[in-house]
Amino acid sequence: MEMELTDLTISNTPRRMGRPPLHMTATLVRFSEETLARIDALVGNKQRAKFIREAVEKKLDRMEAEAKD
Repeated sequence: MEMELTDLTISNTPRRMGRPPLHMTATLVRFSEETLARIDALVGNKQRAKFIREAVEKKLDRMEAEAKD
């Protein structure tokens, strides 16, 4: 019995499509409208999440460094 071309396996690994995973978990954080307006005035609302992530990382670094002293 002859095999059809569509029956042949090209690769055992699944195909990945789209953007690679960011390895991040969504978290709901509440800010006042005034705070969000201040952030948006500085970086724009398209960069809001990045700004908040970076601010949290900097604060964590400072607090961890202080805890070691």
